[in-house]
Amino acid sequence: MQSAASGRTNAAIWYAPDGYDPAGKGINGRRVAGESFLRGFMAHAQVDEFVALTHGPGDAAQFRDFANAQGATKPLRFLRLDALEGLAPVDVVNYPSPNFSREVWRRSGYGDSAYALCGVTHTTATLGVMQGMFDLRAAPQMPWDAVICTSRAVRHSIVTQMDLTDAHLVRRFGGKVPPRPLLPVLPLGIHCADFTTDQGAGAALRAKLGIAEGDIACAIIARLTPEEKFDPLPLYLALARAQQQSKRRFHLLLCGQYRSDAARRVFEEGAQSVMPQVGFHPLDGGDGALRKATLSGADIFLFPIDNVQETFGLAPIEAMAAGLPLIVSDWDGMKDTVTPDVGIRVPTEMPRGDLTAYLGQRYFGGTDSYTQYTSQLSALTRIDIGALTAALLRLGGDPDVRAKMGQAGQRRARQLYDWSVVIPQMQALWAEQSAMLALARKEGAGGRIHPATLPPAPAPGIFFRAYPTRQGADPSRVFRAKPFSDRPDLDRMLDLRGYEGSKRLIDTRTNVAALLAALEALGDAGGTAEELARHAGLSERAATRVLYWLMKYDFAE
Repeated sequence: MQSAASGRTNAAIWYAPDGYDPAGKGINGRRVAGESFLRGFMAHAQVDEFVALTHGPGDAAQFRDFANAQGATKPLRFLRLDALEGLAPVDVVNYPSPNFSREVWRRSGYGDSAYALCGVTHTTATLGVMQGMFDLRAAPQMPWDAVICTSRAVRHSIVTQMDLTDAHLVRRFGGKVPPRPLLPVLPLGIHCADFTTDQGAGAALRAKLGIAEGDIACAIIARLTPEEKFDPLPLYLALARAQQQSKRRFHLLLCGQYRSDAARRVFEEGAQSVMPQVGFHPLDGGDGALRKATLSGADIFLFPIDNVQETFGLAPIEAMAAGLPLIVSDWDGMKDTVTPDVGIRVPTEMPRGDLTAYLGQRYFGGTDSYTQYTSQLSALTRIDIGALTAALLRLGGDPDVRAKMGQAGQRRARQLYDWSVVIPQMQALWAEQSAMLALARKEGAGGRIHPATLPPAPAPGIFFRAYPTRQGADPSRVFRAKPFSDRPDLDRMLDLRGYEGSKRLIDTRTNVAALLAALEALGDAGGTAEELARHAGLSERAATRVLYWLMKYDFAE
């Protein structure tokens, strides 16, 4: 069992496959980062056990399979999310997004100082995340909670929204707003060893694509959607101009997956029309070997992001680990990760706030979808094409600079962004949260709300108590079995109703049958819920639920 000291630097993993399974749920940055974190955590965390919080045995089995695939040897412990009494000695729950207002409400049933929550930013531009950050300030969020911000830019956006939210709460209710969560800036990590170049694969790919020695291969590995990642046309203009001014031929290796036929047309027809003299090579980003060959065969890595969907940018870190120099937009996370020694950041610009307010209103009101919102903002975001052209010419014409930047990038990736470096920083944060909790407990801080009275989700028996003719009964109420010769038996009735199809039978068939048997054994005299629970070997709460089900189908009265 985990020691208390180790528990202070450990965190239970709030686990659902949607946050960690890109292969099964679909590739996106959030899931790729989640899976990578889990691998890094299991490889580098200094803990005595791994603790997973799940909705049920299916997710727990998937977590176990993942741990086994990673060769994890530490004990695994599982808790159901609706039964967290046994979390200690772990003090922190690691949540895979910044939206954990629902989880702080869940915690309030155990007490606000029962444990701390630690979320992490990914995309913050969705309505769900923006609403979630507002909800967090109105929920019983505590100062020992944390939202890891993966860049200074995204921290600024979170602080901006909290400033606006807190100002509203003061205007609306008066008084003081509660302390905010911790908002540390910690990067996402990668496994640098995964991106060691394969010179043979790179050379083979160049030969297959007709990229001659001395040609400049520029690679992009990204989601290929102009609405949610980047508009390729400004890049194409810069590549075309660089090609006109260079003695070397430029090629673009576009490695990714199109989200739609419309996206394919933008990227491919745009390349043909705007930069016909530049080699254009679309590659399947779903093929891991091809992604590695792309990084291994390229001379420069490009990441011209102009979209608010991005908050960090893992791909440039991966390219650094592969030893490639970078040309990126001066945008959100790249402001932190891409320093002048490893690459060139190209200036960007967008309109001031009052000129974009209508876009926020259209999005918030449901007139525009998420992709319409991000696409319109992208259309108003300028990447300096002159500076981008100059960067291509500078790196394309100087192999020594490329080599120097590539070597510096590898060092930077290993020193700052490998999970072996990032995981200890996360554990230090969890230890800080644990220390804050210890002080709060000592001072008696942290109230408790009965789970039946949670404001955003009252117990149905409270919320809907005016609906039925009557509700509940006194403990002395006696229940009896009813004959069922004129209708199907218990198993057949359960089969007909098909509760298992929704995986939400009120209790197991075994327990339902046990309570019915207890009713029959007591005969006409019947018994109270407490007596029946004792005969059936169930808790009184479970027995009462089952009794209501049996009365519904006329097995009991």
